[in-house]
Amino acid sequence: PVEERARRPLPPEELSGLVRCTSYSPGGQHRQSWASDSSDSVISSGSDSDGSLYKVILLGEHGVGKTSLARIFGGVEDCADAEEAGNTYDRSIIVDGEEASLVVFDIWEQDDSQWLQNHCMKMGDAYIIVYSVTDKVSFEKASELRIQLRRARQTEDIPIILVGNKSDLVRSREVSVDEGRACAVVFDCKFIETSAALHHNVKDLFEGIVRQIRLRKDSKEDNARRMANAKRRESISKKAKRFLGRIVAKNNKKMAFKAKSKSCHDLSVL
Repeated sequence: PVEERARRPLPPEELSGLVRCTSYSPGGQHRQSWASDSSDSVISSGSDSDGSLYKVILLGEHGVGKTSLARIFGGVEDCADAEEAGNTYDRSIIVDGEEASLVVFDIWEQDDSQWLQNHCMKMGDAYIIVYSVTDKVSFEKASELRIQLRRARQTEDIPIILVGNKSDLVRSREVSVDEGRACAVVFDCKFIETSAALHHNVKDLFEGIVRQIRLRKDSKEDNARRMANAKRRESISKKAKRFLGRIVAKNNKKMAFKAKSKSCHDLSVL
């Protein structure tokens, strides 16, 4: 009975019998250059016993582009297998020279089940809350979802990225970049704008999810080593730009707020 299921968390093997989570691990001809070969299965392998396998849940209103983002990650958005790919995508990607496996779940709207949505709030290692920059209502719904997540995971520090999708539709925009950034600052999460149609920032989004998970799960020594390696790879022009930005921000209160809120853009820091 639904009432009984709602009272207890389900193990992965029981969840797989209730949720139509078809895993898709694409062949080499469909893969993007930023993702390597996938591991097997999804629900059965998505346990916490494997520290390198991370479960990522896509949340958001209908039509905001969740499935498009998931299919780009899966490497199947433009191929004949797209409709048969299912609603989970299991791949390994290289981030900062180290491999990480992600299982991306696009099951939020499946069956419109309240029980399933409640379970989604509790099963993820990280969350991507998607809204459309052309739809103010979807942006407001994203704020509500962030509140629901806070209630469901009160004592946990879970990576959450607020994603404004469809940034290519400039003339139809209803939500500005500043509004998205301000929302992320208020709700203490990261923020990025993407365009699934143009693949803009999609790679950065999923790599950023991995970095955010690592910052929370890995040791301080491992994260310090990664940060040092990243700084060595950073160009001189980027360093100069960041230095000048700090100087300007000190002399301008409005710029100081922007500098503070910009941290929500940096998916490499907490």
